[in-house]
Amino acid sequence: MALPQHFLLSAEARNLSLAVVFRLSDDEAYEILRRMRWPETEGKAVCPKCGCLESYDIKTRRRFKCMACHNQFSVTSGTLFASRKLPLSTLLAAIVLFVHGAKGVAALHLSRDLNVQYKTAFVLAHKLREAMAAESGSPKLSGTVEVDGAYFGGYVKPANEKKDRKDRRVAANRTGKKQVVIVMRERRGRSLAFVARSEAAGAPEVLARIEHDTMLIADESTAWERFHRRHETLRVNHSQRYMDRGVTTNQAESYFSRLRRAEVGIHHHVAGPYLGAYAVEMSWREDNRRIPNGGQFVLVTEAALASRRSRNWCGYWQRSAA
Repeated sequence: MALPQHFLLSAEARNLSLAVVFRLSDDEAYEILRRMRWPETEGKAVCPKCGCLESYDIKTRRRFKCMACHNQFSVTSGTLFASRKLPLSTLLAAIVLFVHGAKGVAALHLSRDLNVQYKTAFVLAHKLREAMAAESGSPKLSGTVEVDGAYFGGYVKPANEKKDRKDRRVAANRTGKKQVVIVMRERRGRSLAFVARSEAAGAPEVLARIEHDTMLIADESTAWERFHRRHETLRVNHSQRYMDRGVTTNQAESYFSRLRRAEVGIHHHVAGPYLGAYAVEMSWREDNRRIPNGGQFVLVTEAALASRRSRNWCGYWQRSAA
């Protein structure tokens, strides 16, 4: 009797190969991006400034000139890839590499595979995280939702001598950079993640992101006491057991497992200002883990082309980011 095969190990989960993308010419990559940028017109250019459908095709420069407002634009103008310098085929390869990482992809790894500077790979990876955030959106969750929080960042290096070491669990001995990632996850559904200073500080945002008839499941933390006043809430005491008569937050813990392994095993360190971006990335990966890799590629690429020019990652290395 054959054992059931996990979806991620099946052939259906692999319908896009990196080798196929690397073999694309820049002209082929250009045609793919045109059709993904303007699917309603089957790749025919639409002016991003005035929306006019009529334009001149400047083939020698791969640009267009709008007949109505005379604005010149390209297939990446006004998107997350605006002002790019990388070839289009390299951009597509970068997206494939990025979505293939089960727990993320390090910028150093990306820079070596694409033969680009680390700075280029770092900014490109964060732009793709912006695309993931745009594709996920901010819907309100409903049904049965698990809520949990976990601390990240703020590492304190222990002293060399045992007599000089301090208890790093005590708040007074921390760096102050430690933050809480709070995840809300529907049973067999979507997840939302955000960063707060503490679980108590994030509780109001949890209540703002769920429908009124939602049932919540949380652990024994006192930060979740306010849930009982507005929603049916089930609790499980993790100091005693992880599952109590079917009540568990294992789905939320699964998300933290992926995020923790990404922080320790892939990136080794996640700086505080970027923690929210990594948290949303792992939420996207959790929600789309059962979509074939080709489908994940399409989702991220279409989201990047539909998003406006990034404000956070425009001129980042020139210290001119907004």
